[in-house]
Amino acid sequence: MATKTSREIIRDGLWSNNPALVQVLGLCPLLAVTSTVVNALGLGLATLLVLMGSNLAVSLIRNFVNESVRLPAFVMIIASFVTCAELLMQAYTYELYQILGIFIPLIVTNCAILGRADAFASRNPPGLALLDGAMMGLGFLLVLVMLGAMRELIGQGTLFADMHLLLGPMAAEWTLRPFADYPNMLFMMLPPGAFMGLGLLIALKNVIDSRIEEKRKAAQVKTVSAGTKRVRVTGSLS
Repeated sequence: MATKTSREIIRDGLWSNNPALVQVLGLCPLLAVTSTVVNALGLGLATLLVLMGSNLAVSLIRNFVNESVRLPAFVMIIASFVTCAELLMQAYTYELYQILGIFIPLIVTNCAILGRADAFASRNPPGLALLDGAMMGLGFLLVLVMLGAMRELIGQGTLFADMHLLLGPMAAEWTLRPFADYPNMLFMMLPPGAFMGLGLLIALKNVIDSRIEEKRKAAQVKTVSAGTKRVRVTGSLS
């Protein structure tokens, strides 16, 4: 298997192979906790921490683990980092930890994390494995935050409400209310609204990809046409 370059790893994590929009993994927490930006950001940061730590650890031990115990070893590593993330949230963001509830320990079962450990970290050196974990985690975090912002804005007419639960007293006044007397839209705060919001994000990505591909093909056609014209001119001159 050819080793990916850093640029390819970054592009895959943030766009081409985004775990939420392309692989469609981790949907349970993605749809369950993204009712607000602060919830999405809290879970996203915890997932990012676990992905980076587990990818690095798996890469470091990849040459010392027997094939028969490979997956159990990966799960134990992931569970250890999830426990660290859980203890950190209990210590510093306890109220947010209570809101997120079971979805913090359930990071252990996130297929995106185990998938990256098995498909990439176990086959690549630590530096690339850490970068892959960071980019995949960041890509997942960005989708969480975008979906959370969409649902919070449409659902209750606010943005960045209760950010002090994650960032402390300095974020207590960060709440934005773009609309006066906004009538709450309960649909967007419920699971059906989460499904619709994620579907819109996936559709938007597909539209952007289609237009990029069309432009690429058009550029190729122009290049071929220009080359053909140069050949014809050269032939006529000779």
